[in-house]
Amino acid sequence: MSIAETTGAAAPEMPGDLLRIRDLRVHFPITSGILQRRSGWVRAVDGVDLSIQPGETLGLVGESGSGKTTIGRAIVRLNEPRTGTIELDGTNLLSLEGRELRARRRDVQMVFQDPYSSLDPRHTVGEILSEPLSVHGLATGSARHDRIAELLTMVGLDPAFIERFPHEFSGGQRQRIGIARALAVEPRLIVADEPVSALDVSVQAQVINLLEHLQDRMGLTYLFIAHDLAVVKHIADRVAVLYLGKVVEIGPVDTLYAHPHHPYTIALLSAVPIPDARLERDRKRIILKGDIPSPANPPSGCRFHTRCWLREKLGNPERCAAEEPALLPRPDRPGLETACHFPEEAAEAARPAAPTVVEPD
Repeated sequence: MSIAETTGAAAPEMPGDLLRIRDLRVHFPITSGILQRRSGWVRAVDGVDLSIQPGETLGLVGESGSGKTTIGRAIVRLNEPRTGTIELDGTNLLSLEGRELRARRRDVQMVFQDPYSSLDPRHTVGEILSEPLSVHGLATGSARHDRIAELLTMVGLDPAFIERFPHEFSGGQRQRIGIARALAVEPRLIVADEPVSALDVSVQAQVINLLEHLQDRMGLTYLFIAHDLAVVKHIADRVAVLYLGKVVEIGPVDTLYAHPHHPYTIALLSAVPIPDARLERDRKRIILKGDIPSPANPPSGCRFHTRCWLREKLGNPERCAAEEPALLPRPDRPGLETACHFPEEAAEAARPAAPTVVEPD
């Protein structure tokens, strides 16, 4: 898997990008009164730039309500953005309609979070996997049956399951069916929306290994959405940290995990367990106070400043509340970009809190 150069608000566009998102804003209307007139907006995603190169896995992490799933659903046009562009190989997907959009959707597929609700309980496995083939006219007759059997084999299921219904499968098996459905039309990009969060830990590892195997075999590109940073570290090439609809830090996975420069990233990483009792005992755990603010009324300036554990210690809290920080590259950490007014001070103050990589003897 290739590791792409990090891109952000100030980053140059990479000619090899498969997916390029610029200034994406997804706002949902707030209505009130008998006539249901709009009285405001929920700013679920509020100015996001992301790029993914072919064969790369970009991890997207953050708390519930940060906008991760909204970005994924916007890419496949399940949510309609207010502004911005989503380019796939230079074509803006948001400008497509009708037959053009349907044809282009073959290149971008989604694996949903809940394997229990994302499969139609009235359809057999064969009918579920047959539908995308029928929509795109990819196979008919015996060729379609053979393709469905091939898809089930690819995800580690018995082709004899073709006549079974979703309720006859475990959660892990259902998620494999969901992955097979996404693979049916031979996509180039798969948006995986927390594909293992509803599964047991032992099954999570199996599904992650399956996704990696399929990526190596088929040259797939992933946008991997998750809240479990340990899972993301295992599968991703780069990681983007999202907070309240904005990217606050992005970079190569090893660099970001070892040298975080944003207070929010540092707090998230402080909760990742370390497989060493001494290091786990000695390091500092950072507990964020309060809940994530409402995206209907986000804070001014830095959106994290209302919960930032370093704000009062950095000596200029007024700047954090008044001025929004830009996502800028860190010159000492190639590929890492941080949206913080005091990234160096944050990294230094929180050094004991970041997880330490334990090297084998």
